Amino acid sequence: MVKKKAVIAFGGNVLLPHTQKGLQKEQENNAKLAAKDMVNIIEKGYELLIVHGNGPQVGNILIQMEEASRKIPPFTIDVCDAMTEGSMGYMIEKALLNELRKHSIDKAVATVITQVIVDKDDSAFHNPTKPIGPFYNEFRAGELKKDKKWIMIEDAGRGWRRVVPSPKPIDIVPKIAIRRLIDTGTIVIVAGGGGVPVIINQDGLIEGVEAVIDKDFASSLIAREIEADLFIILTGVDRVAINFGKPNQKEIKRMSVSEAERYLEEGQFPAGSMGPKIRAAIEFIKNGGKEVLITTPGKIRGAFAKRTGTIIYKEG
Repeated sequence: MVKKKAVIAFGGNVLLPHTQKGLQKEQENNAKLAAKDMVNIIEKGYELLIVHGNGPQVGNILIQMEEASRKIPPFTIDVCDAMTEGSMGYMIEKALLNELRKHSIDKAVATVITQVIVDKDDSAFHNPTKPIGPFYNEFRAGELKKDKKWIMIEDAGRGWRRVVPSPKPIDIVPKIAIRRLIDTGTIVIVAGGGGVPVIINQDGLIEGVEAVIDKDFASSLIAREIEADLFIILTGVDRVAINFGKPNQKEIKRMSVSEAERYLEEGQFPAGSMGPKIRAAIEFIKNGGKEVLITTPGKIRGAFAKRTGTIIYKEG
């Protein structure tokens, strides 16, 4: 019997919320809480693939590298992404294995360092907009602009930050290996932070690039590659809403793809908040996916019981 497959995507702030210091112990405890959500999905009969964000974690690594830059040569962003895929994958693996043991579920868990291909001609490379890493004073920002050719912007009086491109993902390098793992019943942790961004260069070889891939778009692509039945996006609200923050705010329990597209066109889902998640959901369903669930961490069980969450579905 072919089992159903689900992909769950959550932000790096699930393991490292802004209210915490970022201690290892804090992140390990947060991973334990996240594991409970994942086991709820497995108990519903799904094979599971997990994608996590890494924004706060990569930011911390870049701060560490800046502080040590006079002593140790810093790594590029693609290598930093790979570092967080390994460290965060380890914490999630350990937490999930222990939670599975508590429920007497015998399943393997594996983290795959995931290179994700982007188009070297993507327009994002000509217009970097994604702030990343620490804040710098004007003098240090000038040094980095000169020495590393970084693009730096002044950020609301808080200092200067580097901005990098955010191209769309177009292919997953280890997709065959990921499919094989899922087919053997392994829970797979992939594409942390959207994956390690790479291009195919003029010689036809894989080459890392300094960029940030949106985790929701990468998750949607992977969900399509493994032919997932359910795509779960965890975010900061229990349900998607229109007229958000206004007196006439309305929560949505269910909406079709065409309704989601209409709300996007009306500007209901801004690019800086819910927009990428809705677009990722639309891409998944329009390319063969069945259903998307959007809710908040800790509410998976309630969402399956239809007490919370928003379902986006394909008409007909």
